[in-house]
Amino acid sequence: MDSVNAYLGLGSNIEPRVDNIKRAIAEIEGIQGIEITGRSSLYLTSPWGKTDQDDFVNGVLRIRTAMPALNLLHHLKSIEIKMGRQQIERWGPRIIDLDLLLYGDEAIDSEELRVPHPHMRQRLFVLLPLAEIDAEVVFPDDGAKIQEVLIRVLEREGYEGIKKIEGSPAATPVK
Repeated sequence: MDSVNAYLGLGSNIEPRVDNIKRAIAEIEGIQGIEITGRSSLYLTSPWGKTDQDDFVNGVLRIRTAMPALNLLHHLKSIEIKMGRQQIERWGPRIIDLDLLLYGDEAIDSEELRVPHPHMRQRLFVLLPLAEIDAEVVFPDDGAKIQEVLIRVLEREGYEGIKKIEGSPAATPVK
């Protein structure tokens, strides 16, 4: 299989949030067959779905891999478990949340995995850091560019509930 660009969403709202994100990135870097080729800034964001909880720290990675999407998902879930994630309630607090957002130009709809991630078009905390890395990437199911979808969400919601964390690593350029 040829390698593809895949995009991963990272989030944490249990302290130490930034350190949890950094640890998850280090774990992802340690997976054989994955090269991190882009990294967004980190953002402090209001919770989505279940709003009566602490704010999240979110970011996005672009990776290059030849690993099948389902194998990649299993690695991400293993990292969540290793870091102590407990899924007690849907959209509840979490030490780490790792999502496979996009995988090459594939649209995947299986019982275990849906790509593009089903809610990413509504989530500013995914779209903004993703556009920071690669605004021209397209959704494989409808061909819409990330930048176009981001603009629509910003027109509807503005920047309310999201703030770049000063001093967080700047996004790495497209390779």
